[in-house]
Amino acid sequence: MDPQPARRRRATRRVMTRRGRAARRAVLALLAVAVAVAGVSYGQALTAPGDASWTVRTVEWVRDNGGAGLVDAIENWWYTRSAPTNASPSRSDLPVLGAPPAAARPAAPTHRTAAPAPTPMAIPPGITAVPGEGRWVPGRVDKNGVPALYTTFVQPDPAHASVVAGVAWIRASDTAVHLVPGTAQPGGPSWPGDARVAPRDVPGLVATFNSGWRFQDLLGGFYEGGRYSHALEQGAGSVVIDRAGHVSIGAWGRDVSMSQDVVAVRQNLHLIVTAGKPAPGIANASGPWGVPGNQRQFTWRSGLGVDAHGNLIYVAGDHMTLRVLTNALVAARAVRAVELDMHAGMVFFARWVPGRTGAIAPEKLLPAMPSRADRFLRPDQRDFFYVTLG
Repeated sequence: MDPQPARRRRATRRVMTRRGRAARRAVLALLAVAVAVAGVSYGQALTAPGDASWTVRTVEWVRDNGGAGLVDAIENWWYTRSAPTNASPSRSDLPVLGAPPAAARPAAPTHRTAAPAPTPMAIPPGITAVPGEGRWVPGRVDKNGVPALYTTFVQPDPAHASVVAGVAWIRASDTAVHLVPGTAQPGGPSWPGDARVAPRDVPGLVATFNSGWRFQDLLGGFYEGGRYSHALEQGAGSVVIDRAGHVSIGAWGRDVSMSQDVVAVRQNLHLIVTAGKPAPGIANASGPWGVPGNQRQFTWRSGLGVDAHGNLIYVAGDHMTLRVLTNALVAARAVRAVELDMHAGMVFFARWVPGRTGAIAPEKLLPAMPSRADRFLRPDQRDFFYVTLG
């Protein structure tokens, strides 16, 4: 028997083995580099400037590194199957609606008739009202003793009585609204303002609240102080602030547009309320507000609208679908409105009222909102709004 073929086979196997080992070492080296790069990237995300929880930073890092589809699939699976109960809401979920502190109670107006409070909110059919529901509580007052802010809460979902939405009504004639870019959103080169409430404005604070979605996930743009981060899109639902700090909300190019008087524009998808009614498609989650699964998620949501007199209306709550949020804004008499941000950690509103010593302090619109009440006094990763006495 000729030994040559056997020796050649053994030599070939040795060569193939060496090549296989070299290939495996190359693959492992590449994986090690990829893990190292990912580790550095993730570490940078966790330590990037601006306030944000590690969970928010982690989810957004996954989204930005090829995992957006996975995150969306998990969120849609979880939030569409986590329906709230139909039991009465827990007391811990309700805001404290006692009388405002003595220093915040309206004084007698000095030279003009007190402006009316917002119209009482109707309790949805099929809901058994809980004490305080729909009752407007005054917040910060202007120099004439007229409240610039009122807040209340409602149960907006007849099918799930445990859902609670906080509602704020902000008087346009008494206030000025400010839009502040965050350290990470809207992105681009550094923006002025240090991503927080301007210290000079803290004594005049009326309210602070969240802005909209990340720009990677939406149709829309951002303009502030003469600079664009993302181009403004025709038809997008837009929050527009003029030089006096007054807000208009509408579809860009139809209801609102650029002018020399505009100082800030924040766009976020399309209007969800138009002409005082839910936009077409809201009822069956078929409109341009993200994929249908996103619209049906039972999660934290927020929205911002204006009433027929230009006053601001903010609504937020947990376990709300887009339809429920929209219906709550309509019930609060918004004539046009946009959805703002959604999910825990993204939705936040605080009203600022003087205590008995006269110093102002923040109170969350809903006690379950998972942020510090004084959020936005420190640099934040996301853009946000704050309201001062005009």
